[in-house]
Amino acid sequence: MELLTIGAFARAARLTPKALRLYDELGLLPPVAVDPHSGYRYYEPAQLDRARLIAALRRAGMPLADIQAVCGLPPVAAAEAVDAWWRRVSADTAARGRVVALLVDQLSERGATMSVPTFRYAVRCTAGAVRDSNEDTAYASDTLLAVADGLRGPGGAAASTAAVDALRPLELADAPAAELLATLADAVTTADRTVRMHAADGHQPVTTLTAILRRGTQLALVHVGDTRAYLLRGGELSRLTQDHTYVQAQVDQGRLTPAEAAAHPQRALLSRALGAGAPVEADLALRTALVGDRYLLCSDGLSAVVGPAALRATLAGADDPEAAVGRLVDLAYAEGAPDNIAVVVADVVTG
Repeated sequence: MELLTIGAFARAARLTPKALRLYDELGLLPPVAVDPHSGYRYYEPAQLDRARLIAALRRAGMPLADIQAVCGLPPVAAAEAVDAWWRRVSADTAARGRVVALLVDQLSERGATMSVPTFRYAVRCTAGAVRDSNEDTAYASDTLLAVADGLRGPGGAAASTAAVDALRPLELADAPAAELLATLADAVTTADRTVRMHAADGHQPVTTLTAILRRGTQLALVHVGDTRAYLLRGGELSRLTQDHTYVQAQVDQGRLTPAEAAAHPQRALLSRALGAGAPVEADLALRTALVGDRYLLCSDGLSAVVGPAALRATLAGADDPEAAVGRLVDLAYAEGAPDNIAVVVADVVTG
């Protein structure tokens, strides 16, 4: 049997040689042979399954000691062990989220007046100049802002609509602010399952989702994919989400510059989305609603063609959300509008 060098094995397993050396030291994945003179490691192709399992468990956040135990089990027992570990992690994360949310509530509301902020909002969802279908969805109310971008093709529009619809029951839910993140995480899990149910004729539709749920003075942000959320505060624009794309991962690893990523032919290739791959892992964050803030949620039909400077100038210069939405869509069309455009602009105002 032909052996693989550590470099070839690392590429096939989507690991780094550094990681393989660590796994060797820990006894997780020893090579089948080591050159006595150079110390170079060699692996059998049959070891790839174990390497990929280790890599997947590490991406999920499992400690190396637990991975070692899982790798020593037969497949059915290993699956049960992984499921039990994830249940423990999920329960711990939810418990910590409730504690943090309660602390944020207590700290942010000290000295606050009795008035509760709300959203004043505007929404636009329109097809791009060269598109014959629109898979984007945009929604806003005084408690929920959301945009979703379904993958072009069969089921894309239904997937994005289903993702947003899965969050809408939260508008009327009587959950306390302290449980916002846990509530939103559960809703995203439901949205992921719902999107997967739209599979037809062997085609699995996927969608991105970015949303903000308000409960009193607290805002919970959820994000999956390359739809985006921005905040304009005091004239400064900040981006609140990180794209879950192949090129963004390359930027994070220092392999591409932001400028190179913006022009990369695979810049729209998603690394995370509802309905794709393993059960979705969403980014969650908790913020405090401050009167005077202006939020922008949008699909890449806007953010891919209109730069941050133009977004900031437009948001800062518009008198109200309706004017801001109209100008942003006009900017996208001025750049050719190659993709569908979903935009939500919301001001935090006194209720």
